[in-house]
Amino acid sequence: MIKACIFDLDGTLTDTLSSIVYSANSSLRKEGLSELPGDNFRYYAGDGARELVRRYLKDTHAVGSGLDPHDERNFEHFFQSYMEEFSKYCMYRVKPFDGIPELIHGLHERDIRTAVLSNKPDAQTKEVVSSVFSAGDFDHVQGQLDGMPRKPAPDGALRTAGIFGIRPDECMYVGDTNTDMQTGKAAGMYTVGVLWGFRDRAELEANKADAIVSAPGEILGLLKAMNA
Repeated sequence: MIKACIFDLDGTLTDTLSSIVYSANSSLRKEGLSELPGDNFRYYAGDGARELVRRYLKDTHAVGSGLDPHDERNFEHFFQSYMEEFSKYCMYRVKPFDGIPELIHGLHERDIRTAVLSNKPDAQTKEVVSSVFSAGDFDHVQGQLDGMPRKPAPDGALRTAGIFGIRPDECMYVGDTNTDMQTGKAAGMYTVGVLWGFRDRAELEANKADAIVSAPGEILGLLKAMNA
């Protein structure tokens, strides 16, 4: 029986692509580097802020007299630059995907615990959730914490199950990327891939999603069948 749903944040619960793109391109402009197309960030994102910056620095180039974005010695400078911009713009055009508020309400009606587990820094994860959702929508919210391996390591998912006092196989892990499916599988949870996020069906299938849904309401149908 499924007793809890653990959700990824970006691309699963909330449409945050614009905030990531705006923050990154704002940093690139500030540093004298070329801006990048918004769709690129669907693939840069998903594995934490540091990996996001590493990925987009490979595709940018200097348009002024700034530091070389491809020199590893300059990485920390560019990472801090991104984080400064992201701290200002992490809520830029952020909104829940259609059907998500109704899904969360439906889960609580069925006494299913709810959690958020994101590779976004913990402070920004909590800021997004508290700004977009109502108090009490989620029983636990966790972003990337110092000292805890980021997804796809299962540590965060297992910690959440422990906080809820339930077994990993009583959890459904819901996300939109290969990282999410790998996280849920490594934790021994039932994995659900969503098609409204950053990646496509092929990626979710290749990473052995137990189920793939195209609308949030379908998750309630899965739970009904599994908990019958």
